[in-house]
Amino acid sequence: MSKRSFAMKHILFGALVALSLLACNKEQENTQAENTQTNEPHSLEKKCNKGDAKACFDLGELHYNAEGVERDYTKIAEYYQKACDGGEATGCYYLGLLYADGEGVKQDYTRAREFYQKACDSGEARGCFNLGVLYGNGEGVEQDYKKASEYFQKACDGGYTGGCSYLGELYYDGKGVRQSYAKTAEYLQKACDGGDATGCGYLGFLYQDGKGVKQDTQKAIEYLQKACDGGEAVDCSNIGLLYKNGKGVRQDYVKAKEYYQKGCDGGDARGCVFLGFSYQDGKGVRQDYAQAKEYFGKACDLGYQNGCEAYKELNKQGF
Repeated sequence: MSKRSFAMKHILFGALVALSLLACNKEQENTQAENTQTNEPHSLEKKCNKGDAKACFDLGELHYNAEGVERDYTKIAEYYQKACDGGEATGCYYLGLLYADGEGVKQDYTRAREFYQKACDSGEARGCFNLGVLYGNGEGVEQDYKKASEYFQKACDGGYTGGCSYLGELYYDGKGVRQSYAKTAEYLQKACDGGDATGCGYLGFLYQDGKGVKQDTQKAIEYLQKACDGGEAVDCSNIGLLYKNGKGVRQDYVKAKEYYQKGCDGGDARGCVFLGFSYQDGKGVRQDYAQAKEYFGKACDLGYQNGCEAYKELNKQGF
């Protein structure tokens, strides 16, 4: 099985992680969004102007979701600012996201850090998590893995499973903490149990390699399956490899192809390459060079050099 760089999944500490996914974070506020649907913008405006922080936050939500009003990031930032000033921790968190992304305000990681800190200090675990990301990246602050680990710990303790997963990754690499595979397994288990698909995927690798846990291929497959079901495309592809090689499961090229397909459809370039070779070699599917070339091309478009090379090779052969 091709093993990913443990500390780099989703580009750990990458600028796109947690900071540019405001819409994804909004999914965790569905209940609040549903509640705001019953409130008229005019009524909320009145309450907000009278110092009702929750009403200000709800107005920010209405503008973000374009519910009865146009989406206006400048107004969204203004309302989250008022909510934050009034003690609404989630407003501080979302305002930090806006500063990190430069939406409605000038992009500024230092300001993002300030608002994440306010959110974290008020018990918003996602604020703690994003502080950890900033310290890991050195964005708006001096890079400091120890501080990153402390904030991920707070996020994990506060119930945000992403914090547990990232903390586990730091223990794997010994960044900011003393290296420990046992601790890695402990935090990844906590993340996985909390529904974090990334944590499940990495836990599968620990069981595959016997690091911090007793080597167990069946358990590895179990956790990789959870990750795959949770949307981790790379883990779907890796299950396909297990079926191809007959590791922990009966060799089954048809099953391998099915998982490669899931991986590729989910955006994993390796899955597309594996799928291409399945069609090229006629393993698990009827041999089809045109289809093979299509999937190699898709992998290449996703930036995977092996896909580009396989595509060129078929071209040379006249396919």
